[in-house]
Amino acid sequence: MANDFQFDDDDFAKEAGAASGGRSFDEFECPDCSAHNVGIDTFSNGEEVRCMYCGSEFEARVSSEGKLKLKSA
Repeated sequence: MANDFQFDDDDFAKEAGAASGGRSFDEFECPDCSAHNVGIDTFSNGEEVRCMYCGSEFEARVSSEGKLKLKSA
């Protein structure tokens, strides 16, 4: 009997990238002023980002689940 499941390498790569913190983002919500910042350059784990509304700077941290956390710089 043949296996009827399919394995997609792209899905595996996405999961591996999220787990390693390799995910990149192009938008975020400012923890200080709650402004939604879109249309900015992409950033990933360890990079600094600045809110375009209040000017606050943050360090981007990506959790093992691929979620973005912003820490005041």
